Amino acid sequence: MASLEVENGSGIKVHVFSSSSELLESLHEKWGSVKKQPYPAMYSSVYGGITLDPAMMAIPMDDHMVHRGHGVFDTAIILDGHLYELDVHLDRFLRSASKARISSPFPCSTLRSILIQLAAASKCKKGTIRYWLSAGPGNFLLSPAGCPTSAFYAVVIDEDFSQCKEGVKVITSTIPMKSPLFATMKNVNYLPNVLSVMEAEDQGAFASIWIDEEGYIAEGPNVNVAFISQDKDLILPIFDKILSGCTALRLLQLAPKLIEQGRLKSVKTGNLTVEEAKGAAEMMYVGSTLPILPIVMWDEQPIGDGKVGELTMALSDLLWDDMVAGPATLRIPVPYEE
Repeated sequence: MASLEVENGSGIKVHVFSSSSELLESLHEKWGSVKKQPYPAMYSSVYGGITLDPAMMAIPMDDHMVHRGHGVFDTAIILDGHLYELDVHLDRFLRSASKARISSPFPCSTLRSILIQLAAASKCKKGTIRYWLSAGPGNFLLSPAGCPTSAFYAVVIDEDFSQCKEGVKVITSTIPMKSPLFATMKNVNYLPNVLSVMEAEDQGAFASIWIDEEGYIAEGPNVNVAFISQDKDLILPIFDKILSGCTALRLLQLAPKLIEQGRLKSVKTGNLTVEEAKGAAEMMYVGSTLPILPIVMWDEQPIGDGKVGELTMALSDLLWDDMVAGPATLRIPVPYEE
């Protein structure tokens, strides 16, 4: 196969691919060494369809989501061959897009159909589906005015997950959190989130907790946080300055079952100071694939008795049962082809 090499001033020879077929062959060689394909299917409105070839799972460099961060995203769980809470996530997705001033190339019903067909084509029975709306490809300017159309991308991620039963350690993040405008839309600008997690990992912790400018508890880097008070109140921070997590909202709907059982006193959202939060009996992260992750230590200080709390696991059971056998309105069967 013919190839070209260009020599630059430093003496390094950079290969120039002579054809698209040569490049594709190189990409296939790369993916051929992967034991298990982690991304079984991708959709791109730029391509106009679904690809099962990982070598083709790419987006244009001049897409404004790539070079300007002008894009939003969301996700949904695939569990036991069902898409969980897809409609709730899609509604949030389009709210985020509206805040980012991105118009979808398709109506919501079409986006939904594409995602269901993508899940079916992937044959994935357990994992996640992640999807993005971008201002689209077109140029490298700030304004998207020159972009012919917005773009929709989605990928299925084959991953195993189960209930989290071991507690983790967290720290208070020193990385500034996003302003409410950007924190309440699920946009692709996740550098503060990335740096927050890296800071925690540097200190031997799992992740971190953000505190807002008024000194109240906000959220984790990509999850909500919840507390059980000493009086057995379930409290989540108010969502006016943070992302309204779909799993957190579902938790608020399901948790009253523990009130009926006499195990919880109340379920509410509210402002919590750091002192109040650290004095909680139990603490947890709340997010899609967790769905609850117990937190047993914060800034080297035990939460409660420093062990995974009974009510934390009871709430986890409620959410997990809902994911596995909840209402049909929340669990869409994926129409896999045999």
